[in-house]
Amino acid sequence: MKMKPINVGLLGIGTVGGGTWEVLARNGDEIRRRAGRAIRIVRVADKDLRKARKLVKGKAAVSADAFHVVRAPDVEIVVELIGGTTVARELVMEAIRQGKHVVTANKALLARHGNAIFAAARKKGVMVAFEAAVAGGVPIIKALREGLTANRIEWIAGIINGTSNFILSEMRDKGISFAEALADAQKRGYAEADPTFDIAGVDAAHKLTILSALAFGTPMQFGKCSTEGIQALTSADIAYAEELGYRIKLLGITKNTGKGIELRVHPTLVPVRRLIANVEGVMNAILVKGDAVGATLYYGAGAGSLPTASAVVADLVDVTRLITADPEHRVPHLAFQPDSLSDAPILPMDEVVTCCYLRMRVLDKPGVLSRITRILAESKISIEAMVQKEAGAGEPSVDIVMVTHRALERNVDRAIARIEKLPTVVEPVTRIRLESLL
Repeated sequence: MKMKPINVGLLGIGTVGGGTWEVLARNGDEIRRRAGRAIRIVRVADKDLRKARKLVKGKAAVSADAFHVVRAPDVEIVVELIGGTTVARELVMEAIRQGKHVVTANKALLARHGNAIFAAARKKGVMVAFEAAVAGGVPIIKALREGLTANRIEWIAGIINGTSNFILSEMRDKGISFAEALADAQKRGYAEADPTFDIAGVDAAHKLTILSALAFGTPMQFGKCSTEGIQALTSADIAYAEELGYRIKLLGITKNTGKGIELRVHPTLVPVRRLIANVEGVMNAILVKGDAVGATLYYGAGAGSLPTASAVVADLVDVTRLITADPEHRVPHLAFQPDSLSDAPILPMDEVVTCCYLRMRVLDKPGVLSRITRILAESKISIEAMVQKEAGAGEPSVDIVMVTHRALERNVDRAIARIEKLPTVVEPVTRIRLESLL
C-alpha cells in the first residue's frame, strides 16, 4: 500500500534551510525508498519573502509568520532552523503543544532549554530530533544514542568548532598571530563579524553539553560547563607545542571520573601522533572512548549548507519511520530512559586532574628556575619536560616552558599565583592543559 507523503513546515530557509530544500529535491526518490514514504516541505516561513519564494518556486506556501506555519493543520513535522534561544524556543514549544514532531539544528536552544523541551515532548508523545545540532553532517548524535549503546562511555574529546580550528591551523601553518588568523577567517566567511561565540568557546560548550548528556545519561547542564577560548594563544605557544611534539586544539572534553563528570572546553595540547591532532581547517572530529569498543573517531564537515542539511534530512527520515511507533518504543531523546537519568555531579574545574603546559617569561638571572621548580614541588606538581631558550642579544628576559605530569587543577592555580608574584617573572604565566587521549 502506498503511504501518503509526510508534510513538513520549514522555519528558516537560509544557509541550512536552503540546503535542506535542495537535498530533499535532489534525493527525493532515494529518501522515499529509505523512509517508506515521500517527505515534502509544504510550508516555509522566512522574513525574506522574496528570497524564499524565489527558492521554492511555487512548490510550497511561503509566509513571514513562523507561528502560522507551526499551527498549520497540514504540517506534521516542524523543522526549526532560525537559531537563537527566544523566538525559536517559543516556536518549538508551540509545535510540541500542537502535537507535532520537531527537527532542529539549534545547539544553543537544546543546551540551555533542552530539559524542558524534551519533557514537554515526552508528555505529548512527540519526537525532537537534533542530529544537525552538533558537528554538522557528522552523525555523532546517532552514534551516541544508538550505535554505542552497548558501551559505558568513558570520555569524549572533540574539535567541535570549525572557526577556532581554522584559526589555530592558520597560526601553526603560517606562523601568524591570532589577530591575523581571525581576520583571515572573517575574510573567508568562516568567522562572523562578531566571532565571540566561536573563539571564546561558547559554541563548543553548547555542543559539548549535548554530547555529555547523551554519553552519560544526565540532564543538560550548560551552566556548569567550564569554558575557555583561544583569544590569548600566541604563535610562540603553538611553536613551543610543536617543538615538544604536540598540537594545540580547542577541545570539548567530557569524562566520567567516578567522582563526577568533567565538562570543559579549552585549548589543549594533543600529541601530534594522534589522528585528532591532524584535523585541520574548518573540519570537525570527535573521539569517543567506550569500554567495549575502545576509541572511535568521527570526522567530517561541521558546518555548511549541504553537510548540515544532510543531518536535518536524516532526522526527517528517522521521524518519518517512527511516526506511527508507540512513543515508549522510540529511542529516548537523551539515549537513556527518562526515569533512569543520572544525577552524577559536574565536577568543578578546580577538582579536575590534567597535565599542563606552562610558559613563563622571566628575567635572565641566576636562581630563577630553582625558585619556580621549588614552588611547583611544594604544590605537588612534577615536571615531565622543559624547554629553556637563550636570551637574544640585549634581551633581559627569556621564556621557560614546562610540561607537567598530572596535577590537580587547584594546585596548579595556586602554584601559578605564587610564581606570578616572583619579581623575576615579568608576564602572566600561560597555562594550557594537555590530554594524551589514550
